[in-house]
Amino acid sequence: MKEKIMKESIDLFDKKGFSDTSIQDIVDLIGVTKGTFYYYFKSKQELLRDIHLSYLERLLMEQKKILQDESKNYKEKLLAIIHLTVSKIKDEGKMARIVFREMRHLNEDNLNQIKMKRKEFRLNFQQILEEGVQQGEFNETIRTDILSFAILGMVNRSYYWFNPDGEISAEELSDLYLKLILEGIDRRS
Repeated sequence: MKEKIMKESIDLFDKKGFSDTSIQDIVDLIGVTKGTFYYYFKSKQELLRDIHLSYLERLLMEQKKILQDESKNYKEKLLAIIHLTVSKIKDEGKMARIVFREMRHLNEDNLNQIKMKRKEFRLNFQQILEEGVQQGEFNETIRTDILSFAILGMVNRSYYWFNPDGEISAEELSDLYLKLILEGIDRRS
């Protein structure tokens, strides 16, 4: 039931926004009582936090697999993580939009918890860039800290406009992003 509450809440938050969705809206949609909601969540705030954590923890787990893949060079790892982020739009686009759009509604304790997960994800991007510089794959003059923010900003905004069933696929968009990034950081001979 907890997963069902989360799933239906994501749909409502995506349509109406977090602030305009009440607990009553959620339980009416599912056909349960408020008591059922409160059995699984202390508040709507806790529900929002759990939605964020669920999304970010799964993303981090998949990102770590890419980081640990010794068969990939750093350009391939960078592409794989960009693709991971972009490909989530088709299966988890609503959830991703909630994670980015509704973060402002988290209270300070929950926000700090989410910020730590987001920072971990960003630092993993930065790690790929730093190791790629050390291995000579990327230009040694880049600011890996700034570039990791830039890449995430570009990729994360895709949730607002990218249509995975549209004219280009997630793979093509990921390749386009990587090409855009590498033309600025690719080591020239």
